[in-house]
Amino acid sequence: MTALPRRPLTTYRRLRLGTRLALGLGVLALIVFAIVGTALTTYMRDYLERQLGDQLKLVQVVQSKDAEAHGTVRRQPYYGWYTAVYDVSGGAADLRTPADVPADTRGLTAVAEAMADSDTEVTRTVRIDGQGTYLLRACEVEPGVVLVSAAPTGDIDATIRQLITVQVVAFAVALLALVVLGRRMLRRGLKPLSDMAHTAHGITSHDLTESAARLPLRADGRDGGPEVEELRSAFNTMLEHIDDSLAVRAEAEQRLRRFVADASHELRTPLMSVRGYADLFQYAAANAPEERDRHLARLRAEAARMGVLLDDLLLLARLDAAEAETPLRPADADLVELVAQAADAFRASHPDRPLTVAAGPGSLRMRVDPQRVRQVLDNLLTNAAVHTPAGTPVSVAVSVAAGQVRVRVADAGPGVPAADRERVFDRFYRVDKARSRDRGGSGLGLAVARSLVRAHGGTIELGTEPGGTVFTVLLPLGRPEQTGP
Repeated sequence: MTALPRRPLTTYRRLRLGTRLALGLGVLALIVFAIVGTALTTYMRDYLERQLGDQLKLVQVVQSKDAEAHGTVRRQPYYGWYTAVYDVSGGAADLRTPADVPADTRGLTAVAEAMADSDTEVTRTVRIDGQGTYLLRACEVEPGVVLVSAAPTGDIDATIRQLITVQVVAFAVALLALVVLGRRMLRRGLKPLSDMAHTAHGITSHDLTESAARLPLRADGRDGGPEVEELRSAFNTMLEHIDDSLAVRAEAEQRLRRFVADASHELRTPLMSVRGYADLFQYAAANAPEERDRHLARLRAEAARMGVLLDDLLLLARLDAAEAETPLRPADADLVELVAQAADAFRASHPDRPLTVAAGPGSLRMRVDPQRVRQVLDNLLTNAAVHTPAGTPVSVAVSVAAGQVRVRVADAGPGVPAADRERVFDRFYRVDKARSRDRGGSGLGLAVARSLVRAHGGTIELGTEPGGTVFTVLLPLGRPEQTGP
């Protein structure tokens, strides 16, 4: 029993939006038509009844004179009308004869009796058996004498029926036209939404698992008004955002695959060396004291190399997760002194490369992590030594401008090719692919330097000056204190 009322509602909810709006508009129009039709019919009936009442009043003016002169009414105004004269006394009404009255005179007598207790004319609508509905009006001819006139309302009823018929037909045609035309207009107005839905279905069928997945579909068109245009713009903006997210994801996946491949390749070489030297200990010749010491030294060197590589990878991972924890331990330090220490270490390890230090300010106190800033300087200076021939001049300059500290590390080497400038800060990237790992490093130095500078709120740039390589580090003065892990 409870499932039946829900079935039409369920069917209605499954209809398309345009159909539901058209049906809703039709129901609303039907209610409006019903109200208008009822009001118009009521007004027309009241108007016709007033007209008939006025006509009765005029007729009774003549009939009252006739009844006063002859005792009864001899002149009948219209066919089908009735007239009667009553003598009223003690609340009872007696019909004078002769009189033109129907067989059923109860209605006329009741009106005459009511007139005995009224100071004004009495008007009523009653139904006379065998005759139909009549409008009765009673007036006093003289004291104790009442004139009652009865006019049929059949013409009024016929007129009202015709009016209702015309209204029903007209409203039905108007309602049908409204639903049909409204449905067509709504379908046209909602077509941009259908197009966007089709576009969305096209997106769902697009393979987003591809590494370079893009969404070529867009919601086009100019129809639908400002609201649909806003929705279309929001829809296209969402697609652009999805495209950008997919591009970022594809780039991240590509970088991750390249990173895993490079890391595996970098770790494979020292691991193979460790495995090879470990295998040598199976042979008697390798167990000689001098051979054993040489192999153990080589094993320690390869292990140290793997340790440095893993430390760099761990540092980069922690820098990538800087939102959760930061590997920096800020302290008040003199940047000029840190540059001098890095320069002394570079001269000791690379005596074949002249180094010039131009420290503008005598002292520059900053809130930085001294160890990490020193690591940035060492990486940049080591990069200059690794990628330049012996005897190449190297320079370091420190200056302050516009609330920033500028550290400039330059060399007079061959420079970085234009094709490699965009990727020099990528992890495991080498400009010279043929350079050995023992001499060329792991390819993480510049990546670590950039991440550490960014962790300090600064930037590092590769200059475009011809004939050499220039790295510029910009750090903000007065950087707020950071808390370490």
